[in-house]
Amino acid sequence: MKLFAINTENWQSDGGAVFGVVPKKLWSRFVQADEKNNINVANRNLLVKTDDRLILFDTGMGDKQDDKFFSFRYIFGDESLEKGFKNAGFQFDEVTDVIFTHLHYDHCGGAVRKTDKNFELTFKNATHWVSERQWKWATEPNVREAASYLPENLLPLKDSGKLKFIEDEGAFCPGIELRMMHGHTDGQIIPIIEYHGKKLVFTADFIASAAHIPLPYIPSYDTRPLLSMKEKEDFLKEAVEQNYTLMFQHDFYTECCALEQTPKGIRAGKILKFEEFCWG
Repeated sequence: MKLFAINTENWQSDGGAVFGVVPKKLWSRFVQADEKNNINVANRNLLVKTDDRLILFDTGMGDKQDDKFFSFRYIFGDESLEKGFKNAGFQFDEVTDVIFTHLHYDHCGGAVRKTDKNFELTFKNATHWVSERQWKWATEPNVREAASYLPENLLPLKDSGKLKFIEDEGAFCPGIELRMMHGHTDGQIIPIIEYHGKKLVFTADFIASAAHIPLPYIPSYDTRPLLSMKEKEDFLKEAVEQNYTLMFQHDFYTECCALEQTPKGIRAGKILKFEEFCWG
């Protein structure tokens, strides 16, 4: 098995929204905001090469939206899905499976491209997977999340014939276990990758950054914040006991970290570059 980080874009998001009810005086100890209260956010996706599969977890925003859409995402830098694949040494057509942690636009938008006449799948040979609970949630959205579920991201997937549903937690293939969390959004998939005797957790929006490890640090985007807190509490205990390494999808500054028990609770331990985890 080989692992690759695919960075699709960096952008800025409102710090208050990212940290919910936690006061800025506290969260600003971990990350600095600009004069508009925006903080830097990454979109770090995971590509896994097994003996017979090339599996991509999430695809970033994509670039098919209009200028108005991007005008308040404040994207910066030159990261892209294409650049990430080129750096990893793969072609889009080699991908066998795309697994969406969930279907918010910044996690699935890159799976569909706009052509002159219509939309097409970016990964034409891949089976696309999402939890059945998340698909129902996305196609019958609540008022709070409706703006994050875009028809141009979802309908081409449905019409392609290449969409399959994951109903339950468990093994996806050797070395890859899929868990489900429901606090951020219903049926969010969190993969746990067994890699050379170690385990890597791709945290998606479950624990968006190292700064979100303390229990009260729950984004305002979460639909069930109390459930998010309980899920995080239970999982962090397991992660410390099992010595998991967390890979953060949205942390601009910290790619991966170990965990440690402290007098104030479980916190980030050793900070790692993604490559350090892979080589170590």
